[in-house]
Amino acid sequence: MEQVQEYISKNQSRFIDELIDLLKIPSVSADSKFKDDVKGAAEFIKAKLIEAGADNVEVCPTPGHPIVYGEKIVDPALPTVLVYGHYDVQPADPLELWTSPPFEPVIKDDKIYARGACDDKGQMYMHVKAFESMMKNNSLACNIKFLIEGEEEVGSANLADFIKDNKERLKGDVILISDTSMLANETPSITVGLRGLSYVQVEVVGPDRDLHSGVYGGAVANPIQVLCEMITSMKDENDHITIPGFYDDVIEISDVERKEMAKAPFDLEHFKKDLQIGDVRGEKGFSTPERTSIRPTFELNGIWGGYTGEGSKTVLPSKAYAKISMRLVPNQNSHKITDLFAAHFKKIAPSSVKVSVTPHHGGEPVVTPTDSIAYQAASKAMEETFGKKPIPTREGGSIPIVALFEQILGLKSVLLGFGLNSDNIHSPNEHYGVFNYMKGIQTIPMFFKYYAEMSKK
Repeated sequence: MEQVQEYISKNQSRFIDELIDLLKIPSVSADSKFKDDVKGAAEFIKAKLIEAGADNVEVCPTPGHPIVYGEKIVDPALPTVLVYGHYDVQPADPLELWTSPPFEPVIKDDKIYARGACDDKGQMYMHVKAFESMMKNNSLACNIKFLIEGEEEVGSANLADFIKDNKERLKGDVILISDTSMLANETPSITVGLRGLSYVQVEVVGPDRDLHSGVYGGAVANPIQVLCEMITSMKDENDHITIPGFYDDVIEISDVERKEMAKAPFDLEHFKKDLQIGDVRGEKGFSTPERTSIRPTFELNGIWGGYTGEGSKTVLPSKAYAKISMRLVPNQNSHKITDLFAAHFKKIAPSSVKVSVTPHHGGEPVVTPTDSIAYQAASKAMEETFGKKPIPTREGGSIPIVALFEQILGLKSVLLGFGLNSDNIHSPNEHYGVFNYMKGIQTIPMFFKYYAEMSKK
């Protein structure tokens, strides 16, 4: 393993240059104008997997964006690790808020700035380079399979069918995913819980056309105002979500578990200063870390309607829209929550408007075991490269594929992420630390080593 680490150190500059080349490809899965770029990113990953020594590498078409598959079976008797990641990225809007173009990567203050730097190109590509490092030094301790998709940011609509159709090819012992964060570079952690997601778009329609706000204002319901009133009613004065039945399946965390969670370092003043906010807000009775991990949420992701161009246009708009996400905790079901929201939204709509709810995508919450061989191997690997034992934590984000892997393949996942919450994922000026990128490449081979060793016992 010493040779592997030396190889990583000697090739650091090249590893960074290759990631930068990947980040230059605008693989935005949500926007059809980038379809060819998404395919180009898939071809890039394919070429690099082949160069690294993978076999049976192919770009697999789907009704949407393609999936890249590759493998290296060194010995069928050894355990098999299925590495999952995604090469698609979020839209870069609003472009004017970037300090450098989102697809022209730059390194500033030892951080790589670009869309997808952390989520998930940087973290996914760590596995390709760790694999190369193990292969070049004849140190691959387990079989490895790669499943790198191009639709994670739009709900992985075609992934379930691909997994079902390729169950035999995807057989393994554990899923390894790097698409999560750590507490801090000085405080390594491993994510053991993820929230689920229900994502919807709503439409509120008033008159059959935009109206003159002077002629009709005050006499006709304004869809934007109605929408705002409806959304405001979704929470009470304690920021408790008011949708009937929303909390029915929520498993309350015990006081003992909450005390254990509170041991993880968290500086509220630093949190507020980093976000440049005067104070925090959230569900009464819970701390900020708890609000972002063990409690469900209701968030307005976007709202629009009427005239938003330059200057003025005095209209009473015909329509108003909003995009809404609800993060879910273990035992909640995304389909049930979507149905509950839709029924409530329609029920509270005044007769002066018509409303509709369009579900987009969702995923189920998960909790991964900390007593498994795979988790213990990941913990030991991180302890060796960071010099500290990682803390198990729950994360507020969602990775729907984790529950899907367990449902279809019967495999648990290890969420070995190296990002930071301050990396601006999904926001302008997304970045990923060079330290984090390289530390991930150094840690992954250690996971393979310890997982192989511990699996023999």
